[in-house]
Amino acid sequence: MEVLIKPLVTEKMTGQGEKLNRFGFVVNKDATKLEIKNAVESMYNVKVAAVNTMSYSGKRKSRYTKAGLIQGSTNAYKKALITLVEGDTIDFYSNI
Repeated sequence: MEVLIKPLVTEKMTGQGEKLNRFGFVVNKDATKLEIKNAVESMYNVKVAAVNTMSYSGKRKSRYTKAGLIQGSTNAYKKALITLVEGDTIDFYSNI
């Protein structure tokens, strides 16, 4: 579980899962495409056709409150889009 951090369950990713058989995960920043592919195949017992990765940097944010100006930043993360072969699927809601 050191490669895959959490699945992305958003409205956009649900639509891509239904139409394109593509699923999203937040992954470790140092993980390679081959490591991500092997982790998904072993965890969900599916066959991966393609892996696309995107790295997001943290952004500076500030907001005004009663106490004054509060500054901080959002977290940096890496996202992986996994395309599965035809016929395979991942059900994130099976354990609920």
